[in-house]
Amino acid sequence: MAFGERPLDWIESSKRDFLAFPEPVKDRMGTALGLAQFGGKHPSAKPWKGEGPGVFEVVADYDGDTFRAIYTVRFRNVVYVLRAFQKKSTSGVRTARSDVDLIRQRLRIALQDHKARYDPKAR
Repeated sequence: MAFGERPLDWIESSKRDFLAFPEPVKDRMGTALGLAQFGGKHPSAKPWKGEGPGVFEVVADYDGDTFRAIYTVRFRNVVYVLRAFQKKSTSGVRTARSDVDLIRQRLRIALQDHKARYDPKAR
């Protein structure tokens, strides 16, 4: 790990889901996640609405499909990838309620993991 680089941790199936993306999508999103590890923000990273500050979404279109990765930089020690998925809706831009709920649940898991691994008061 390079100086100043935070580890990238994947919550539940997010890594497996990300690795199933087409190579060009993984390359674009991987660049955005790499910048986040060094405290930066890729131009394509947008705030994820509904979970407050420090949660971002990267969207990549490829071959008529739309792919998304949701991650959080709320924690000083680590970047968590909460969800990686292909948008299935054929109409509208709204994210499915099930995906929104899953991201909220995984953000809670990230908080618990961070407390257990990085908060000396929690031990």
